[in-house]
Parts: sequence; C-alpha cells; structure tokens
Amino acid sequence: MSLGALAAIAYGVLAIVGGIMGFAQVRSKASLISGLVSGLLLIVGGWLWGQGSAVGPILSLIVTVALVVVFIGRYRKTQKLMPAGLMIALGAVALVLMGLALA
Repeated sequence: MSLGALAAIAYGVLAIVGGIMGFAQVRSKASLISGLVSGLLLIVGGWLWGQGSAVGPILSLIVTVALVVVFIGRYRKTQKLMPAGLMIALGAVALVLMGLALA
C-alpha cells in the first residue's frame, strides 16, 4: 500500500477519533457526524487508493483539503491549537505524503 493511501487512512482515523472526542466532551453532534463522515470518506479513499483505483487519490485529496480549510476557519475563530491547530498540521502532513505518493 502506498504512503499516500496510508496517510489518508491515518488522517481518517484521526478525524473519527476527533469527532468522537468532540461529542464526548461537549455533546457536539455536528463534531460526531462530520468526524465520522469525513473519516470514513478518507478511509474509503485510502483503501481505494491502495487497490489502484483512480478515485482513491482524488477523494482523499478533496476530503483532506476540505478538512484543512474548515479547521483553518475554526482556528482563526478560536485561536486554539486543540483541535484546530493539530488537525491543520496533521492535514498538511497528510497532503505532503499524498503528494509525494502521486509524484
């Protein structure tokens, strides 16, 4: 399995864990739903990527960029590193690894 696929799956797992944590801490259904949906999309994208499907990298990149943009907005609003800053940094790392895998 390529590094890009693994990065997508890892970031997806982190998105799911973050959504669950957001729900557990502040009962945010929006965090739970968005974390589960985006995380599952990333895991599916990573799996498809690993299977050689052309859809996998596209799906993984789109969801990762969308998450990074959302968390940039959240960071600008809250100025808190957790969870926004962490998800931005990890999303950037995932994007670099995905890009390297495609190069």
